[in-house]
Amino acid sequence: METTTSKQLTYRGKAYPCCASLTMGIIGGKWKAVILYHLLEKKLRYNELRKKMPTVTERTLSLQLKALDDDKLIKRKVYTSKPPLKVEYSLTDLGKTLIPLIQSIADWGDYVVENHTK
Repeated sequence: METTTSKQLTYRGKAYPCCASLTMGIIGGKWKAVILYHLLEKKLRYNELRKKMPTVTERTLSLQLKALDDDKLIKRKVYTSKPPLKVEYSLTDLGKTLIPLIQSIADWGDYVVENHTK
């Protein structure tokens, strides 16, 4: 792996000092990777995500879903054909490129719990 110190990256109008900073800027924080993890295998509705993440507030979940949608990592599909309104979230093609990374993060968490807890 080669590192450079002078090259700044720009993505969607925002400058990042390196590629790791860009990646963490997009998927970093407490909940984004968790949301992506839960969407790895299937589409989920908002309430299904809430049940899988009971400690996240509704406001935070909504904001994080919007940010992931704005960054084109997830798509929000609204079904309006009949009430009640149904909204599903799923990974976009760009979001699917994160599958190995998100799975590695999850695997590392399992490793730490299995091997480094007392």
